[in-house]
Amino acid sequence: MSEHRRKPPQPQGGGRAAARRGQSGSSSGRRAAPRGATGSPADYGLGQGSTDEERSYGGRAEARRAAQRTGGGRRRAAEPGRGGRRGAPGGPGGPGRGRGRTAPPARKRFIDYPRAGKYGAARWVPSWRLVTGLFIGFFGSMVAVAGIAYAMVGVPDLARTAKAQNNVFYWSDGSEMVATGGETNRQIVNLAQIPKNMQYAVISQENKTFETDSGIDPKGIARAVFNMARGGETQGGSTITQQYVKNAMLNDQSQTVSRKFKEIFVSIKVGATKSKDEIMAGYLNSAYYGRGAYGIQAAARAYFNEDAVDLDAGQCAFLAAMLKGATYYDPAGSTSIDQAATPEANSRRALAQMQDTLNKMVEYHHLDAGTRAKYTKLPDVKNPRSNTALGGQVGYLVDLAKAYLVNNTNISATKLQQGGYSIYTTFDKKKVKELEASVKNVQKNNIKPKERPKTDTHVQFGGASVDPTTGAIKAIYGGEDATKHFTNNADQTGAQVGSTFKPFVLAAAMKWGVRDKSLGPEQAQDERTQVSPKSLYSGKNKLKIKEYDNTVWKNDKGEEWLQTNDGNESYGSPPKYQIDLREAMRESVNSAYVQLGMDVGLDKVKEAAMDAGLKKNSLAGTSFPSFSIGISDPSAIRMAGAYATFAASGKRHDPFSVTKVTSVDGTVFTHEDKPVDAFTPKVADNVTDVLRTVVEKGTGTAAQLTGRQVAGKTGTTDGNKSAWFVGYTPQLSTSITMFRYNDDESEKNRTFLEMYGTGGQKKIHGASFPAEIWHDYMAEALKNEPPKNFPTPEPIGEIVNDVPSPTLPPTPSATLTSPTPSPTPSETLTSPSPSASESCKFSWQCSTTGGTDTGGTDGGVTSSPTATDTSGTGNSRGNGNGGIFGGPTG
Repeated sequence: MSEHRRKPPQPQGGGRAAARRGQSGSSSGRRAAPRGATGSPADYGLGQGSTDEERSYGGRAEARRAAQRTGGGRRRAAEPGRGGRRGAPGGPGGPGRGRGRTAPPARKRFIDYPRAGKYGAARWVPSWRLVTGLFIGFFGSMVAVAGIAYAMVGVPDLARTAKAQNNVFYWSDGSEMVATGGETNRQIVNLAQIPKNMQYAVISQENKTFETDSGIDPKGIARAVFNMARGGETQGGSTITQQYVKNAMLNDQSQTVSRKFKEIFVSIKVGATKSKDEIMAGYLNSAYYGRGAYGIQAAARAYFNEDAVDLDAGQCAFLAAMLKGATYYDPAGSTSIDQAATPEANSRRALAQMQDTLNKMVEYHHLDAGTRAKYTKLPDVKNPRSNTALGGQVGYLVDLAKAYLVNNTNISATKLQQGGYSIYTTFDKKKVKELEASVKNVQKNNIKPKERPKTDTHVQFGGASVDPTTGAIKAIYGGEDATKHFTNNADQTGAQVGSTFKPFVLAAAMKWGVRDKSLGPEQAQDERTQVSPKSLYSGKNKLKIKEYDNTVWKNDKGEEWLQTNDGNESYGSPPKYQIDLREAMRESVNSAYVQLGMDVGLDKVKEAAMDAGLKKNSLAGTSFPSFSIGISDPSAIRMAGAYATFAASGKRHDPFSVTKVTSVDGTVFTHEDKPVDAFTPKVADNVTDVLRTVVEKGTGTAAQLTGRQVAGKTGTTDGNKSAWFVGYTPQLSTSITMFRYNDDESEKNRTFLEMYGTGGQKKIHGASFPAEIWHDYMAEALKNEPPKNFPTPEPIGEIVNDVPSPTLPPTPSATLTSPTPSPTPSETLTSPSPSASESCKFSWQCSTTGGTDTGGTDGGVTSSPTATDTSGTGNSRGNGNGGIFGGPTG
């Protein structure tokens, strides 16, 4: 028989027939014991009194059934006394005839699982003995581990807390800019020097059971562990004891479950070995209150210039709010970290938190209602002190780099505060110094607040320079000094951009085209005519602005919009005053570009601006005709970046300030360039070609650079409250802004101020001081770089409104009632400051081919949107609209 068909071993027990035969043999005595047997009859399965052996009989089928009953644990074994045909001993009547041996008994298992002797699902249900044993073993192991962990951890050493490391910032050439962020401003004081109001403020707000609890909050711990297990942020300590321990573990801030458990064991040990007074003193002396201040004494000095022992209840409640996170509660604001952390917003949050703390102190009987009633306003908070190493422009650069990291990487503000990073920036040391020098030169020679206090006070400048090929921010001018003027004028100002917005209207007209006026609204969206720069529009002053279907636009009050030009000048020849879009850009004619924006659709103008690189939350009044002439307030960085998109033939590289970050763990961040095709090269290059006209013979002649092609645009706003020049070469895009802003913290209503008469000028235009600064800086910044030319633009679009006028070329109309034509630069922009040798340094000072920036003001008969308009105007400083990296809708 083949191997794979071999029969299984035959059982030793017989069937019933064998048993019967065994009994029969026993009674008859016909069978003798086997030959050679020497044992007793019982050894052979003989019954009592039996002397004969009964031969076991059974067929193969019976043997097979017996084997199945004993195998696999599923059938019972052969019953005793039932001998098999082969090898099985007989039953009580006598042994079987077979020659097999008795199977050994099954060995008992240490863990009876699956359970023996059970069948089906019951085999897999553990016994109560097994469950109890496992529980005892697990619990015992946990107790052992906890005991070891408890023994190994130590209580915090207050003298070793708050040891944050420095962050080192590097210039773009790899040289060190500054090491900062790890300063430890802390002085330990004993509990007697900490007011009871401060102790009860944190108890009331953070841990009302502090005086009686064990130091840990099991529910809070479970919440934190569960949150970490899901991949979320770890939570802070739930009790004051846990928060103290967390503060003391600055050297280990890893966001892991193991660290959390270590923190728990330290908290338990602190709670068991330290008094409540010691824990409270340790917490208040180690906590971070913002402004680089660790501990209550440093915080009292940083915010109030007082000693901690002298703080009143209101000041204590205020400082308790700072423990929630000074980034969002410090009234000075932290817009460099988050554009939502404006001074106004932070002040509101701080006041609300302070009042809530005071109310809870009364509720928990730590403060009487009469005393609480004295503190309904924020205490008088001093200006923040700054590291002197962050003076000049360095502080603005550091803030910009930190903001970029917080808003674009996994590095949080807390991690930055803890330090230990090497941050490699895009900032060019030489260009930063040159931009600052250009601003200070103009400021020194022209802005004289002592001589002209009514017009030359509160004058501010801002600027930014971006590489069009990468988006790298090469230089910024944030203000006079980062330790004195805290708002970064390059990153957010709230100053409207005026006519520098017009290139986005032209780009929209070239990209999408104007709508067909003969069609309905829905069909007209699809039926469009791409616009050529030769297209003709009316340059008439007080022009009735129409919808694309020729109906006159009216506001929500039913008032018609009559768009004025700066100086109330009309351009073009009567009666139609037609002027092509190139000339309208050159002379900055408002009426032409406002009507163009309506024909294209303000939604498309908005889209073009965002495609170029402006942020959505900086665009204001998007449903008003004046949207096309710059009532929005993007930052100088964003304006430089948006114009850089045109310089790069339509490829947008978003501005960035950090190329790489490393730590002891290696490289933790590397910038990746992700260019976006915002416009086709045909569209972008035609916009550039039109903007070259502005610099060559328009309002921007002051920005001309010898031997270089320059494109740019001037901008002046309604009420002469801000002025801009934004321009670029193929290698560098730079924006300069100027405005007057009441930045006196004692003023309740901070507003932009008019600049009529500022710097000795009748009116400030983008063609004046902003263009002068731009020229001086760019001349130095590009000194060692060979000139490059812009691409030659391909013809684009169709000539819209092609009804040429038979009369004069497009110049200010001589038929108007104005006694003089549009004022020339030499008439309106004279400045007594430059020396005689410099009197013709700029074309706007001595040339009649250019002209002032005559556009960008709102000028409508109906007023422009107010600050309360739902679409917003950006008139309010610190609203977060102009920031580059932060903000809720970034």
